[in-house]
Amino acid sequence: MRFLTLILLPAVFLSGCQPSSDDEQVELVMLCAAGIKNPVTRITQMYEEEYGVKVRLQFGGSGTLLGNLEIAPADIYLAADSSYTNEAKKKGLVAETIPVASMKAGLGVPHGNPKNIKSLADLRREGIRVGIGNPEAASVGRFAKKILSKHGAWEGFKPTVTFPTVNELANAIKLGTIDVAILWDAVAFQYAEVDFVSLPEFDAKPKNVTIAVSAKTKAPTEALRFCRYLTGKNKGLPVFASEGFEPSKGDLWAENPKLLLFSGAMLRPAIEKTIEKFEEREGVTIQPVYNGCGVLVSQMKAGEVPDAYFSCDLKFLNMVAQQFQEGTVVSANEMVILTQHGNPKQVTSLEVLKIPGIRLGLAHPEKSALGYLSKALLSGEGLYQKIEAAGNLKMESATGDFLVNQIKAGSLDAVIVYRSNAYGSSSTAGDFTIVEINRPKAIATQPYAVGNDSPYPQLMKRFLEACVSESGKEDFIQHGFRWELQDDTPEA
Repeated sequence: MRFLTLILLPAVFLSGCQPSSDDEQVELVMLCAAGIKNPVTRITQMYEEEYGVKVRLQFGGSGTLLGNLEIAPADIYLAADSSYTNEAKKKGLVAETIPVASMKAGLGVPHGNPKNIKSLADLRREGIRVGIGNPEAASVGRFAKKILSKHGAWEGFKPTVTFPTVNELANAIKLGTIDVAILWDAVAFQYAEVDFVSLPEFDAKPKNVTIAVSAKTKAPTEALRFCRYLTGKNKGLPVFASEGFEPSKGDLWAENPKLLLFSGAMLRPAIEKTIEKFEEREGVTIQPVYNGCGVLVSQMKAGEVPDAYFSCDLKFLNMVAQQFQEGTVVSANEMVILTQHGNPKQVTSLEVLKIPGIRLGLAHPEKSALGYLSKALLSGEGLYQKIEAAGNLKMESATGDFLVNQIKAGSLDAVIVYRSNAYGSSSTAGDFTIVEINRPKAIATQPYAVGNDSPYPQLMKRFLEACVSESGKEDFIQHGFRWELQDDTPEA
């Protein structure tokens, strides 16, 4: 059996871990926000009992730990506020990020609230001893400064004391050395001597606890496995709930999850490499089912439940929209006419396809998005019935790749396919001629959506992130797709 050791130490001491083998013990460096100490301690103890992992813990303020991550990269970074992991991602310090739980800030006061502190204005009352987190070191301090500034309460504000971690603020209230502090609700929950006063100014902006895997880790699979355990809805997340946190919508924990992906056949060349890389890095198995989107939709309506669906066109996702979360449009694919090399029948436009003697192949209008769009395009141009009347429609296929092969074999004179079908085949430029269509309706858009009932929503979201990474984007473009993804990076 392979044993892992997670060492949660400041990154200035260790700079990452070595790749594992069956005979080696792997050490992971994890940096963890101090305010998350209680649940993380319990979860790592659980992990050790189940998998033989020895865990040693050391914590700090989220800002301080981010600085450590820049100096000497660790394997895992858990921040009390996602703005820190967003910042780390922008700097290239972390790769995957996974939501853990959410918290709200407010006022921590001694039990019974003896000074009757109920608002931000009370922080300026004469004789009130106020503590806040250091904005440069602690997430709760940075957030407090942001909210106080927004409401005109920061300028001239002079707290009695500042601390580098939220735990020290809670302890100061417990010991009676301050009258009030700006705390996270989940931290106040852990102290019987501390009451929590909610304020609308803070309630409007809940903050997300987020765990991230270092971009420079040498043991990504081991690091991700622990992160999946910590955020498992049947493992770590109930512990967070019991400690006063609002847990995220996590994945079901499994050592080696098996994921079902439905994908339009035309997307296969653009995502195959990404699937292989994702499986290796995450330690999971993805079972892709490639077919015409009409066929896939029929399977889903008959009861098939994939973890995610990568559709050839938005129309086909809309047909099963009730089964999925909101889709993300990733790419577009233009429809083109392919003819035999040299274009011997002089097919120069859609109009030519109605001339008798043109052997035309189309995708099936009910089995594939390509067929549906092709028929709509030709019908909109007033050509579909004329092509049928001329006896030119010789073949309807569930996928565009099959049509490309018929052009190469010489059994058809023209086909309407996606540009990616031509790029994705084993063809060379001399196998056929591409004739542009250039019509607004001759473009399909490819959305990706995670299943509502998937037990692995976070894993499937990370798979999308892998697809739209720089290497994933390059695969799409190399295979003839046009990039459509809009940048919606959250504000730090």
